[in-house]
Amino acid sequence: MKINFLLNGEKQAWEVAPGETLLEVLRRHGMHGVKEGCRTGDCGACTVIVNGRNVNACLILAPRADGAEITTIEGLGTPAHPHPIQQAYVEAGAVQCGYCIPGSILSTKVLLDRNPAPREEEIRKALDGNLCRCTGYITRFEAIASLTRRGPRKKGKKA
Repeated sequence: MKINFLLNGEKQAWEVAPGETLLEVLRRHGMHGVKEGCRTGDCGACTVIVNGRNVNACLILAPRADGAEITTIEGLGTPAHPHPIQQAYVEAGAVQCGYCIPGSILSTKVLLDRNPAPREEEIRKALDGNLCRCTGYITRFEAIASLTRRGPRKKGKKA
């Protein structure tokens, strides 16, 4: 079956099987920042933004993405021009192995899009579904706090 949607701001029309997950088709089409972790929705490695909400791509059947607007980590920034959230994670030392970072950054984006000045408990709740074994979580909280102190920033601009 064919689905039509926006992926990182670009129109897409992909053939998908009814039982395929969004995770499977995104990776098949080169979105390798969407990681396969648990396949049960518990780790957050496959987090993407669908219609403004962070979701686990391993739990969404691909046909349900028809008509959706999807953002993956590939749609935020580039190594030469990182998104401010990506830059804040780097500056805070919140990046280590990188496996869980795309999902955490996308969850952070959803949080800050909804609430540009979240309290610590709101940050903790927003990142609750993104597990990390390397860095722990304090540096992520520090990265997000640094963004809220700086105020709004333009994509790819340094503070």
